[in-house]
Amino acid sequence: MSVSQSKTRPLIHTLYFRVFVGLLAGIAVGFLFPHFGEALKPLGDGFIKLVRMLVPPIIFLTVVAGIASMGDTRKLGRVSVKALFYFEVVTTVALGLGFIFAHLLHPGRGLNIDPRVLDSKSVDQYIQPGHHLSLSGFLLNILPDSFVGAFANGDILQVLFLSILVGTALVVLDEKQRLLGLSAPPPCSSFG
Repeated sequence: MSVSQSKTRPLIHTLYFRVFVGLLAGIAVGFLFPHFGEALKPLGDGFIKLVRMLVPPIIFLTVVAGIASMGDTRKLGRVSVKALFYFEVVTTVALGLGFIFAHLLHPGRGLNIDPRVLDSKSVDQYIQPGHHLSLSGFLLNILPDSFVGAFANGDILQVLFLSILVGTALVVLDEKQRLLGLSAPPPCSSFG
């Protein structure tokens, strides 16, 4: 797409506009035709599964390509420190904003739910693993059982760890090739 075409692109052809229209249509269907909306649940579940299927490979390829394109381990180290600092600052700001808005807006007020009558066993599966996880257990959980296992289980932290390893390995291999004066082998033009 040329520069002049991207400037004159109509609003209806943008992704965010289409997502917004889909969101409004979903709300309208759920509000006006709730039984039809329930019948569409398998379609929504399938869409969510497709998105969850695509997220790990996209993260892996993006991080590997980003790290491998740096070409220098010193530059990689500087960028890693900056990224870690950015992550910590943004996470702290997000937690602070969440805390402030929760105290200002009081989400859940007026729902008239008695916590004593709620089924606590339904959330135990989410609470219990966090209580039994030590620091060493957490660090060992970052290491996947196999390369493919991280993708198969959909564990994003493991996929991120693998992508950092692969990207760093590509940078180090490229540096070693340059130090030895080697270049990549030429592609084979025939098998004979």
